[in-house]
Amino acid sequence: MLIESHIVYQMVLNIRKDHPRMGTRKIYHMIKPDLQRFDIKMGRDALFDLIAENNLKVTKRKRRYVTTNSNHVFKRYPNLIKDLEPDRPNQIWVSDITYIRTSHQEFLYLFLITDAYSKKVMGYQLARSLDGIHAVKALQDAIKNCCQSISGLIHHSDRGIQYCSKEYIKVLNTHQIEISMTQNGDPLENAIAERVNGILKDEYLNQYHSLTAIQLKKSIELYNEKRPHLSCDMLTPQRAHSTTGTLKRRWKNYYRKPINLDV
Repeated sequence: MLIESHIVYQMVLNIRKDHPRMGTRKIYHMIKPDLQRFDIKMGRDALFDLIAENNLKVTKRKRRYVTTNSNHVFKRYPNLIKDLEPDRPNQIWVSDITYIRTSHQEFLYLFLITDAYSKKVMGYQLARSLDGIHAVKALQDAIKNCCQSISGLIHHSDRGIQYCSKEYIKVLNTHQIEISMTQNGDPLENAIAERVNGILKDEYLNQYHSLTAIQLKKSIELYNEKRPHLSCDMLTPQRAHSTTGTLKRRWKNYYRKPINLDV
């Protein structure tokens, strides 16, 4: 291996220590200042080749487990964000639940509240059941962590019983948060929440045999504060959350083979 390639290889390994399944585009964005500092001439495509040659590519994992029970008697609400593109933080929060399989073939459930503009995880709760109280705690966590006004905030979710329950709706109403829900169960109606779920699981959480609260907290901090996001002009969610205005979506310009985990 040439000296320059070896240096870049070590840069990639250092990033993968904290971000074991981070995609190549984001790695390139993170190491670009170091490449310039060491006067190393390596483009994005060359980095793709280096990663492939050293068996460092990551692939998407198939996942499917139903966490939504919309067969209930509680009120459903219309979709308020169908044609709404957020242009500031705390304009739309999206909620969802995902599962994490443990080493004992059991499930943990992660309840997430994400800001649709910055893709920042605002609140979360890890639980051993799908009981609605965990969704309420995740929402309360997001409200407590929010340092900005949530006046006019829209909360969007699927029509699962956790989000339609009297307890959950009461918290939303208490804080004068508007309520929006998917209409037909299509995951695309809650695509941001689904995508953040996938990133956290694929790039961080699935590496643990038995996820602890400390590991989850570290993973979310790495995602929020260190991981550049293609949908946020390569800003980290934390940095994007301190801005306003339209954020450039870089992923449209970088389509490659679907087996690469680089979105």
